[in-house]
Amino acid sequence: MAVPRFKTSKARTRRRQSINMKLSAPAFIACSTCGNQILLHRVCPKCGFYRGKQVIVPDSKV
Repeated sequence: MAVPRFKTSKARTRRRQSINMKLSAPAFIACSTCGNQILLHRVCPKCGFYRGKQVIVPDSKV
């Protein structure tokens, strides 16, 4: 079984971990009805449409 010869330094460990812990930016798309930028697979809060169908009544229209 392989045994490390020297202790791995904190800098080397943290550098390796930081590469894998990066956050990715959320993917936005334009709403097909109003053109508002929304997250994927979410109801548009501006118009209330999801995949071309009215799902909710937004607060601005009430």
